[in-house]
Amino acid sequence: MLVISIQSQVVHGHVGNSAAAYAIQAEGVNVAAVPTTLLSNHPRYPSLRGRVLETELVADLLTGVEERGLVDEAAVLVTGYLGSPGNAAVIADFVERALTRNSRLVYLCDPVIGDDGRVYVADGILDVVRHRLLPAANLTTPNQFELELLSGLTIANAQDLRAACAALAGTGRIDVVATGCTLADTAAGQVETILCAAGQLSRFATPRLPIRPSGTGDLLTGLIAAHLAKGEAIEAAVRLAVETIFAVLVRTQDAGTAEMRLVPLPRPIRQP
Repeated sequence: MLVISIQSQVVHGHVGNSAAAYAIQAEGVNVAAVPTTLLSNHPRYPSLRGRVLETELVADLLTGVEERGLVDEAAVLVTGYLGSPGNAAVIADFVERALTRNSRLVYLCDPVIGDDGRVYVADGILDVVRHRLLPAANLTTPNQFELELLSGLTIANAQDLRAACAALAGTGRIDVVATGCTLADTAAGQVETILCAAGQLSRFATPRLPIRPSGTGDLLTGLIAAHLAKGEAIEAAVRLAVETIFAVLVRTQDAGTAEMRLVPLPRPIRQP
C-alpha cells in the first residue's frame, strides 16, 4: 500500500505533508512525500523562512517518483498546496501521466486555495486547479469557501451544497468532501464534514472547539487517502478521518498548544 502525496513541507508544525505523511504512516500505509515548499513554519507565525521550491526541482523529484516505479505501486495520489503556477503546471502534467500509467490509481485533489473568504495562493494556481486537476480527480476535499469559489455558488443549505458539488463535477463524476461546513440546519455549536457522492450526502458533525490549529484539512486528506489505500469505502474513510481529527483536536485543546498534537496518532472518537 502506497500513497503519493504532493504538498508543502514545514520544519515546525503540522501542515501539508508535515501533517499528512505521519498520519498515513501511522495508519500502516507507506507514503512517497514530494514537497512543493520547504518552509520554517506556516504563515500564521510572525516570521517565515524558506521558500516555494523551484519548478525545475519539483519536476525533477516527480521524474524520480516515476523512475522508481512508484506510480505503478501507488493506490492513491494526493495533491495539496502547489506553491506556484509553474509547480501547478508540472504537477498537473505528472497527474495526467500517472493516471494514464496506472488505471487503478485514485486521485484525491485537495484544492488548497484559501479560507475565511480570502484566496491566499498565487495568481494562476486557481486556473490549474479548476481546469486541469479537478477534471482528473476522483475525489476532492475543499473547505466551504473553496467549494463556493470553485462552483460559483453560495452555500447556505444542503440543497445548495448538492448543487455546488454537481457544478464542480460538470459532466463527469467526482466525489466531494466539503470541510468546515456550517449550513442552515447544522446544530448549534457543531461543525460538519459532508461527503457528496452520486448526489447523496453523508454528514459528519462534531462539536466546534474553541481552537483552530493549522493543518486540519491536510490531516483529513492524508487520513482519507490512507483509509482508501487500505481498501475502505469512501464513506467509512471519511468517517474514520473525521473521528481521528476530532480526537487530535481534543488532545490539542487539553494540551493548550498552538500546533496539533499528532504523536502518537490517537484512536478515533466516535460522534453520534
